[in-house]
Amino acid sequence: MTIDGGRVRAIFRKELREIQRNRSLLLAMSVLPLVFLIQPLVAILGLSERAAATLRDEHVLLYLLGIPILVPPVIAATAIAGERQQGTLEPVLTTPIRREELLLGKALAALVPSIAIALAVDALFLVVVALFAQPGIASSMVNAPDLIAQLVFIPLLAAWSVWVGLAVSTRASDMRVAQQLALFANIPLVFAVALIAFGVIEPTRQLAIGLAAVLIVADSGGWRIAARLFDRERLIAGTRS
Repeated sequence: MTIDGGRVRAIFRKELREIQRNRSLLLAMSVLPLVFLIQPLVAILGLSERAAATLRDEHVLLYLLGIPILVPPVIAATAIAGERQQGTLEPVLTTPIRREELLLGKALAALVPSIAIALAVDALFLVVVALFAQPGIASSMVNAPDLIAQLVFIPLLAAWSVWVGLAVSTRASDMRVAQQLALFANIPLVFAVALIAFGVIEPTRQLAIGLAAVLIVADSGGWRIAARLFDRERLIAGTRS
């Protein structure tokens, strides 16, 4: 299968413009990260210096991995369903662009901002903790394995969430319903991340490697699954109706 990079870039740029013009979508992209940022910040900034020792066995930074799980489907779920609602999908589908190219362009437009948001929130969290937490808190809480885990799992989790959002979007006719279903589908993954962050599940190197391998396979297959769910004729007929 040959992918036309020019077509993918055209869809990517078009989707980014649509995101920038969608105020409700921008609001959702801002609120969700704040939910994951404020709670741990309040908890960390309220700790005394004596609590630094207890933080060595906790992984608060991993809690922020909920951001690349929940932000991407909010964007991706609007990619198809949103265009169907607005009546702008049919002109795109009547062009020679292949469904794989269309989905890849839309996926990248959801993936890139999601990764940028997740990394920016991580950086903001670390800066605030370093500046305002009690002495010793930042050095006890932040460690190399957790930082590496963020860099590795942010794109892997975001990619998976994007494909979930796109898969739901190809079948939903209402944008808000698509967003809700996509978010609901990713809730189990959020719970798994929370259990690891709070120490219920011990984050070991073997666990990290295993999860990364599973996500790589899932991300690779997500594109194919979303493409199979993308029924061009049904979408055109649905848009007309």
